[in-house]
Amino acid sequence: MVPRVLVTLDGKVHDPDVPLLYADDLAAVRGDGVFETVLVRGGSPCTIELHLERLNNSAAAMDLPEQDLDRWRAAVNTALAEWDGDGEGLMRLVLSRGREIGGGPTGYLTIGPIDDRVAAARRDGIAVVTLPRGFSVDLAALAPWQLLGAKTLSYATNMAALRHANSLGADDVIFTSSEGLVLEGPRSTVVIARGRTLITPPIEQGILPGTTQRALFEIAGEHRFRTEVAPLRPADLILADGVWLLSSVTLAARVRALNGRVTAVPEIAEELSALVDLSAETVGALPDAV
Repeated sequence: MVPRVLVTLDGKVHDPDVPLLYADDLAAVRGDGVFETVLVRGGSPCTIELHLERLNNSAAAMDLPEQDLDRWRAAVNTALAEWDGDGEGLMRLVLSRGREIGGGPTGYLTIGPIDDRVAAARRDGIAVVTLPRGFSVDLAALAPWQLLGAKTLSYATNMAALRHANSLGADDVIFTSSEGLVLEGPRSTVVIARGRTLITPPIEQGILPGTTQRALFEIAGEHRFRTEVAPLRPADLILADGVWLLSSVTLAARVRALNGRVTAVPEIAEELSALVDLSAETVGALPDAV
């Protein structure tokens, strides 16, 4: 994805075709930083306040400075004013520890077009395989330096898992713990349905708090859904009335096949997809003024 808009945290608009980072920026040489991806729809960034909150929490987990969220909001507004893309866009907020020689953090954001796979995943659903993540659900509590609940730039393992899934003919992955509990996707949150009850695994198991899942659960009760946070096992995925991977840009991707087994389309499929869209557009909106 080539960004069409590039704005630094000081509010300056840059040419997206001109290099921005120094060669020794720790985002590039060590993945030492955090980021957020945000769907831009109708000129507005979906659930942006939830993303800014998570960005600040991730920064704190990495001992980065507390973020001035008003500066980020101002940069977001500047980028939105520059964005001329048709339809939807992908906004990425990046905070690096900065240059190896020092000088403070690097903060910037981009907006660019969305990959074609997003529309296909929303429309057709996705084929998913379960893969072991290689750690216990208590690792986050025992080893906070593992940063399991932070959205860091260190995504090499996640991308390797996706490539492995692709080699097996699947589109995506659901990770499991060493105890055999369901965790999350490489870039998504797992939600299953039992009737009209929506269930997601607890973040205490060492998974990233999902902004799209959080937005959905905030309004689900107003639309005759119940919500629950509870441990899940792979058998629960098989027995569920439906399984979805929720993410900030794709929003709701229904799991149409799990480990090669085709799943039936649940009765609530269209209703849930519409509700995820609604929650993304209405929960955590950007204030009118910053």
